[in-house]
Amino acid sequence: MSICARVSEDLAEPLAGSAPRAAAWLLIEQTGPWGPRALTESHFHPELGRDLQELTRGTGVEIALIRRPGKHADRPPSGERIVYLAHTAPGRSWVRTAHLRDPHVLRDLDYAAVGAGDHGGFGADYEGDPLAFVCTNGRRDRCCALLGRPLASELAAAGHAQVWEVTHLGGHRFAPTMLVLPYGFTYGRLTAPTAKEILDATHRGRVVPEFCRGRSSWDRPGQAAELAVRQNHAVEEADALTVTQRPDPGAPDTWTVQVHHTDGRAWQAEVRRTAATPARPESCVKAPSNPDRYDVLSLGPLPAGVGATTA
Repeated sequence: MSICARVSEDLAEPLAGSAPRAAAWLLIEQTGPWGPRALTESHFHPELGRDLQELTRGTGVEIALIRRPGKHADRPPSGERIVYLAHTAPGRSWVRTAHLRDPHVLRDLDYAAVGAGDHGGFGADYEGDPLAFVCTNGRRDRCCALLGRPLASELAAAGHAQVWEVTHLGGHRFAPTMLVLPYGFTYGRLTAPTAKEILDATHRGRVVPEFCRGRSSWDRPGQAAELAVRQNHAVEEADALTVTQRPDPGAPDTWTVQVHHTDGRAWQAEVRRTAATPARPESCVKAPSNPDRYDVLSLGPLPAGVGATTA
């Protein structure tokens, strides 16, 4: 295991509350090698990449490039490419897919609407097996390549047809990491057996909290609180929980988070952000630092009839 992932695991750094924040995902097939900033440093159109970054800024839409596991010839792509557009809110998640010859049409999407849950008729409903995206971009962090690429290849060889490599999911030190759609949960520190367990659970509409970093629908305090409820109350159904949060005006870097179950149960958590110690590298190419961590200080049942906090 290379440095940043090994150090994070040795320090028992918690996974919960470390997932990327995205209300929606735009995932674009791009074969060949990727640079550290793959959207503008690959065989993808750099001007289009810059335009898409600007168009999605502040909309809640996260963009990444994807490719099939295996060897990647250093040549421009030809023909159609697959594009996935997904929204991850519980009970309102969807995945749309299209085969595009010219990705410049992606400029025409209303990304503010996508981030709010409206796909605007893009593509067609995706109705296949759950989609899995394993971070493998070694030009961004070597842990992702050394740990992620073998995992993606093994999953594909085991018959999981909808496994892709992806350029970036954040949290290099939690490698290998994986995003699953339609639900938007991100996982970390995976092995082939645990990743297969997660894909099977996702197929059944369930979550494996032990290896979960959080659901991208929620800000990080909400991610930590949701996973605390799942771990303490054995809630496995992917869409069973919704989260609302508000900052605590009397305690800096602290949030009150309410977690509501579709069966009527509800919990309230106090979540605090602190700087992780001792310092550790967030990436193999960065000097040691003190990344944020989100700890659930308390968790208890919310009395029936108590309204939700505001986000």
